[in-house]
Amino acid sequence: MQEWVGEGFGQDRSHLPPRASPRGCWERKTQDAPGSPLKPSLHCFSFQHDEILLTPWRDYPVEDTDPFTPSSEEKWDFVLVSDIHEVGSEKETKRKKFLDELSKKGFTIKKIEDTKLFYGVRAPEQVFRKYQCLLGNPDKKLQNENSPQDIPMTTRIRIVHFILRNTVTPDLEKLHGLMKKNVFEAAFPLHEKEAVREFSRDNWARWRGVFNQQPIEKIRGYFGEKVALYFAWLGWYTYLLGFAALAGVLTFVAGITLFSSSQVSREICEANTTIMCPLCDKKCPYWVLSDTCTYAKVTHMIDNEATVLFAMFMALWATVFLELWKRQRATVVTNWNLYGWDEEEEELAMELINNLQHEPRKYQHSYFRSTIILLLVLLMILVLIGIAHALVIYRVIATALFTQSGLGLLREQADTMAVMTGAVLHYLTIVIMTKINRRVALFLCDLEKPRSFSQREKNFTMKIFTFQFFTNFSSLIYIAFFLGRINGRPGHYVRIAGRWRLEECHPSGCITDLFIQMAIIMLLKQTISNVMEYLIPWISHKLRKNQKSPKKRSIFLGEEEEAEDPCKRQWLKNYKLNEVNVFSLFDEFLEMMIQYSFTTIFVAAFPLAPLLALFNNMFEIHMDAIKMVRLHRRMVPRRANDIGIWLQVLEAIGILAVIGNGLVIAITSDFIPMQVYKYMYSPCVGENRTDVDCSTGYINHSLSIFHIRDFEPEFGMPEMLPNFDRDEIKECRYRDYRNADDYSYTMQFWHVLAARLAFLIIFEHVALCVKLIAAWYIPDVPQKVKNELLYSKHTDLRKELSMMEYSTEV
Repeated sequence: MQEWVGEGFGQDRSHLPPRASPRGCWERKTQDAPGSPLKPSLHCFSFQHDEILLTPWRDYPVEDTDPFTPSSEEKWDFVLVSDIHEVGSEKETKRKKFLDELSKKGFTIKKIEDTKLFYGVRAPEQVFRKYQCLLGNPDKKLQNENSPQDIPMTTRIRIVHFILRNTVTPDLEKLHGLMKKNVFEAAFPLHEKEAVREFSRDNWARWRGVFNQQPIEKIRGYFGEKVALYFAWLGWYTYLLGFAALAGVLTFVAGITLFSSSQVSREICEANTTIMCPLCDKKCPYWVLSDTCTYAKVTHMIDNEATVLFAMFMALWATVFLELWKRQRATVVTNWNLYGWDEEEEELAMELINNLQHEPRKYQHSYFRSTIILLLVLLMILVLIGIAHALVIYRVIATALFTQSGLGLLREQADTMAVMTGAVLHYLTIVIMTKINRRVALFLCDLEKPRSFSQREKNFTMKIFTFQFFTNFSSLIYIAFFLGRINGRPGHYVRIAGRWRLEECHPSGCITDLFIQMAIIMLLKQTISNVMEYLIPWISHKLRKNQKSPKKRSIFLGEEEEAEDPCKRQWLKNYKLNEVNVFSLFDEFLEMMIQYSFTTIFVAAFPLAPLLALFNNMFEIHMDAIKMVRLHRRMVPRRANDIGIWLQVLEAIGILAVIGNGLVIAITSDFIPMQVYKYMYSPCVGENRTDVDCSTGYINHSLSIFHIRDFEPEFGMPEMLPNFDRDEIKECRYRDYRNADDYSYTMQFWHVLAARLAFLIIFEHVALCVKLIAAWYIPDVPQKVKNELLYSKHTDLRKELSMMEYSTEV
């Protein structure tokens, strides 16, 4: 029988060492036999001058199982799996040395032999008592009120995993190195049957629970705070996406109403005498502007005044979402009693529990190493930009080849087909480069030599997100801001390798190309990727589950079969689940961050992005739950009081969203040129006319004239369609603001450029001011939480003061 009593100020402290501080100390009273007096024994003390006394491991028995607990209910913290190695082999020797080290630390080890060797390990209770002592029992709210000494399973797993990972053999090898050498095959905590059933009853780990509320507290009690915060954040993000999706749908519907009523679209559809310059050399003929009537209608369905308002709304939405999440997070972690939790302190405590002689690794910084890493990161970014350039070259060459195709449809829609196939190719490069980016980021992290696991995780996060951002968005940046603006003009085109012309924008604008690119990438990324993300683990689990174990030797010999160990079935069932990658949760966060970037940065060109993200996330939550509960081994719980470095990533994306949407409206969209025309060149200038649309004449005013005699002679004259007479065609039109005489820029070009820059500056300053005002207006921490923390501190101080006065009186 054991009893744990807190050491108070007024109790007898004659047995304490000199200068001992009673803070965080516990006295353990043991009873040798029923009826014998309780004997006090010191468990843990915190001294001045950072002196720490821990009870030696040998003072406690190795076996700590409750004799009244039947064997079928044995609890094991971790299971190690190994192949059956030859007796006396090097691998067997290494395995025994590692298990011996665990035994020296008081671990209980149970061996079960099947096709593999399974070792169940259970840490002695004093390990967890020391953890509670050093950190002031941070698990109060997770413990059972009837059994306050019970250690939550998430804490047990986390501490045991830390000790396993940092146990060193006499050969100076750790578990990670032994697994690389195939001494051990796997190490994992066990799923709890009752908890899995509860998740199923809550419909959290089932597809039919799409609209059900998430059991965050149960998730925290089973998977730990880090996983619970991920699902809390994802649920909050998905909830607020509903408002963004509604605004996006309204913007899109407003655009549909302009599908046929737009004056600009009507002018393009009626321009059956406007002859346009060929889109490529030799094989491309002259064409009539009215041929692209449908394309123009789609463009102006996307590019209208409502788009500007939607871009402003999304900049504000991103800020409000972050501020409200900070409030939500503060409320959640306060309820968990983790608001002031310190990750570094917990890691140091576990290091000391594992090894009393441990010395903390000092913070170090090397300017030389940082310079090398910075140069390598920049080199990798240049490689990713080079891949984006390769996609541009593909689009240019594909356009030239499609225009020479024998298929009429392919030849007529050469530009659109090049954009669509380029988007598919871009998606494939994303899939391939994601794997390469991860290896490069890991290499750079190893080169950086971070001090701790959490620091390594932060460094890796920043590098992989930077690489993934350029992988996903380099091609979109080109389409949004460079397509059709660096291609030159007829008679003086910019060419790749002096041969292939760069692409041109449609006379109605380039925003439709960006719309198509984003739609294809988001649809492919959120359908194919998610299907594969679920199907691969599901198929893998089914294959592992259907692997039949070989028949036992006793069956062949006709001997009586021994009773099967009740642990064996549970261990085998968990072993047949898919292995949990150390980056499993990281991958989920990264996937959501890329989606958030698509949803906010270029949303002005694709108002339906929030709607697609909403539909995806409604299934993503339960798909992740099913994978974690049913298809994967149990994840090692990790403590956290925030989503970590991802919050800074979200804030950076919010700023990029303001800049990106401002640039899309100012540069990609035709909104600014149309406004300049309305107020400086349209029929409405100088008089208030209600009988005519102020956009009348915009298309003719935005097209320049080119004399066909000025075509480059080395590339030959374009082909003629049968209904065109070569002798009658003396000039063609192209999208630009140039004089017909010397092809220099007109005054209207400079007016438009000045208006673009002015709008960009005004939009970004207004949007950033709105973001700052919203951030100030919405406090990060609710007043209720602040008051709870205030009263908690006040109560603790009163208790300390009353105990001090009581000690003085005694």
